[in-house]
Amino acid sequence: MKIVVTGSLGNISKPLTEMLIARGHAVTVVSSDAKKQADIESLGATAAIGSIADVAFLSSTFKGADAVYTMIPLSFTEPDLGDYMHRMALNYKQALKEANTKRVVLLSGWAADLVKAENVEYLFDGLEASITIMRPGAFYTNFYQSMDLIKGKGLTGKFLTLRYSGLGTLLSGKTGLLMGNYGGDDRIVFVSPKDIAAAVAEEVLLLPEGKTIRYVGSEEMTCNEAAKIIGTAIGKPWLKWILLSDKEMLQGLKMAKLPEKLAETLVEMQAAMHSGKTLENFHRNHPKMGKVKLADFAKEFAEAYHKK
Repeated sequence: MKIVVTGSLGNISKPLTEMLIARGHAVTVVSSDAKKQADIESLGATAAIGSIADVAFLSSTFKGADAVYTMIPLSFTEPDLGDYMHRMALNYKQALKEANTKRVVLLSGWAADLVKAENVEYLFDGLEASITIMRPGAFYTNFYQSMDLIKGKGLTGKFLTLRYSGLGTLLSGKTGLLMGNYGGDDRIVFVSPKDIAAAVAEEVLLLPEGKTIRYVGSEEMTCNEAAKIIGTAIGKPWLKWILLSDKEMLQGLKMAKLPEKLAETLVEMQAAMHSGKTLENFHRNHPKMGKVKLADFAKEFAEAYHKK
């Protein structure tokens, strides 16, 4: 089969490409970074260098493909995350329609039907194609974004720096903390990008009628149980996951100068996880869990943690 994979050589797209090539499929990988071309070709895939904002490029790339895997990378520079995701989804839809693509696998999120800004799934309605929507849980790789906080530097980087009254005192001189407006004893389904890739690799070869939804997870546990696994791997078994209120989280994001609408969307996503509704939806669909345990990922995380 001829299969197009978007997402460059990201946490899902790279292992997905490797799996598909190992099974004898012809794979084209879409990347906006020309520097990735050699790496893509070294896997045995064809590189298509261009932007998902360019409908003509997408249409040309999708033409003749038996199946297309589509994903919209999360952007922390767009002032309105919902508007950005809707624009990119409509670009995909137009390109898939022009290319007459018959099989589409779309990466979504397990809170997509609960968070208005994140929900672009309905925009693909009306396509004359077999569409499967992948709704994975919370990525293991999200822990990398909290590395500075765990080291006692505050929650920094592209998310936020929590240094204001109350939370500033909490963080002062302490290490071994995770934070969010979900956490503590909230039960969460975590997922390895490798397990998502394996599920997508299965789906692109199928041709169900109309639109189907597949939830993907690797392991379910409380946030504090997850924190202990990560903490033990890095020599901090006391690691805790502090639950913030929505107001505290939003204030921190705004103080970090994130655009207001983006901050509100991030808070809404995490609030849906804290509410338990995402977990209810997950169990209602009886998904098959993946193979990669958080303890396996924790070894990779520890290696990166001690190098930083």
